[in-house]
Amino acid sequence: MSDELTTLAQDASPASTGAFPRRTFAIISHPDAGKTTLTEQLLLFGGVIREAGMVKARRERRNTRSDWMAIERQRGISVTSSVMTFTWHDVVFNLLDTPGHQDFSEDTYRTLTAVDAAVMVIDAARGIEAQTLKLFEVCRLRDIPIITFVNKIDREGQDPFTLLDEIANTLALDVCPLVWPVGMGGLFRGCWDIRANRPIGRVAPDGEPAEPVTIPDDQMADLRDAVELAGAYPAFDREAFLAGHLTPVVFGTALKDYGVLELLSLLAEHAPPPTTQRAEPHPVRADQKSVTGFVFKVQANMDPNHRDRIAFTRICSGRFQRGMKLLHVRTGKPMAIQAPIFFFAQDRSLAEEAFPGDIIGIPNHGSLRVGDTLTEGETLRFTGIPSFAPEILRRVVLTDPMKAKQLRRALEDLAEEGVAQVFRPMLGADWIVGVVGALQLDVLQARIDAEYKIPIRFEPAPYVTARWISSPDPKRLKDFIEANQSTLGHDRDDSPVFLARDTFSLRFTAERWPEITFATTHQSAS
Repeated sequence: MSDELTTLAQDASPASTGAFPRRTFAIISHPDAGKTTLTEQLLLFGGVIREAGMVKARRERRNTRSDWMAIERQRGISVTSSVMTFTWHDVVFNLLDTPGHQDFSEDTYRTLTAVDAAVMVIDAARGIEAQTLKLFEVCRLRDIPIITFVNKIDREGQDPFTLLDEIANTLALDVCPLVWPVGMGGLFRGCWDIRANRPIGRVAPDGEPAEPVTIPDDQMADLRDAVELAGAYPAFDREAFLAGHLTPVVFGTALKDYGVLELLSLLAEHAPPPTTQRAEPHPVRADQKSVTGFVFKVQANMDPNHRDRIAFTRICSGRFQRGMKLLHVRTGKPMAIQAPIFFFAQDRSLAEEAFPGDIIGIPNHGSLRVGDTLTEGETLRFTGIPSFAPEILRRVVLTDPMKAKQLRRALEDLAEEGVAQVFRPMLGADWIVGVVGALQLDVLQARIDAEYKIPIRFEPAPYVTARWISSPDPKRLKDFIEANQSTLGHDRDDSPVFLARDTFSLRFTAERWPEITFATTHQSAS
């Protein structure tokens, strides 16, 4: 980390902010809606970076802080979740930037288990898109409050009322516009704060005064009519927002700093503080005194030179302090957390202490997995972090047989991250990888080559899908496994998996063995 960024990181770190209020949120969107640009503008306001990067920018320009992998910079997309921590007006923000591409939706789902709110970014020209809808449904399942940011209003787009009605009808949400566009595209003149009844100019993150807004008389008349009509939508109700029934809507343009400050203010004022987390045998309240947390993501090789391995951990309760010994519930063994870190995308700083809502990274050598629970001694398990049945299965072909052991390590490392799922058939020596989308295969191949120096290729596997199998009758499960070894394998947790050669065989086998459950999701062991 550079000296300048180190100073900024220390200033923004929760280690120096005590028990300031926390706001832990994710940004979700369809690809190309402007999520990365908005992320960087928020970081600029938080003082974590001095200059916004541009994805796929010229070599002499800085790349984005949040997209740190080479493949992300080359393709101009986010393919892994990253975490940025910053402070603004005595509020600590933990921003989780999620992949926008649908092929990485499983990583996004796991990330959403660690947040208390979400910002949904919508392109003003395209409206609600497929991935936006899919991610919204995930938020709805977890009752996550959502703030909507309609981006790119400085370009030609749909009528604001059309967009509001689309959000309301498609997502079955009440909408409450708070910031309105003054013209769009070539007629864009700025924004209007509906509640304060005032114009909003461009507000630069460096603290310069807002630029004045000049609105021609004809646009002013149209604006007053629009604001009056917008009053027909429900008024902002914080309880309805926190319950997930209402979404406040901010129109803006992240690239030109319109509406970003208002969005940040909305998050600080109304986004929920750390909330109760689902767990067994009982939920965990944020005000519980003992420390608890769960791992929602594992990232290997953020620094390829050091072969590091970081477990992204959400602190759910208590005051965590560096050096604490916590119970690793899955193994039943104590674990000393000596060098926890806070994140600034690829950069990091030492975390002396952390509070509920904070995301810390725990360096480890493979002992922590996604779904693991850490406590001060209580045996409990945080729930709701499943794996999903893959839609594409491929056989891994190793071009250098002498690197079989290294390949196993690479596949297990990346499987624990969620880059892909890995299955080992009971019969045979092949590795089978399963992914949700084809782009995951490109990422998997590129990372194995770049980080482990192992050239591989993929070939079609003799299977079309995978199902986790279980049964309340241990004997019937044992009988099934003995009778179907040619179509069975194990995942990385050694859980048995049925590898179906086609949909007919899956249906036929399920009908023949009614005592066996063929599950499309699998709860991570903790």
